[in-house]
Amino acid sequence: MIKQQFIRFIFIGIMNTTFGYGIYAFFIFLGFDYKIAVLMGTILGVLFNFQTIGRFVFKKYDYKLFFKFLLVYVVTYFLNILFIFILKSFDLNDYISGFIALFPLAIISFLMNKFFVYKD
Repeated sequence: MIKQQFIRFIFIGIMNTTFGYGIYAFFIFLGFDYKIAVLMGTILGVLFNFQTIGRFVFKKYDYKLFFKFLLVYVVTYFLNILFIFILKSFDLNDYISGFIALFPLAIISFLMNKFFVYKD
């Protein structure tokens, strides 16, 4: 069950990540600091992702779960900032740092959603 959910999470995650990273890159392009760009991507991504992850990955869609889902994204927001900060210390730019941070955050996000938000 976890394997199937993780595979669905990855496929849905690609769509969600494209959306969220697009928002992030757009705000970087506009000249915003990476922290603000991540914040905007996170806020807009939460609304979009709650729909897709709940319906297609975990087959549970209940607005009562939104607060827990939001908490997951608060945690991943701060982890994202931390990862980008660390990656930038290796002289990587905001675009590349944000892209690399996506991979560990995807795993962390799946686990938090599986065992905290949509737990059986």
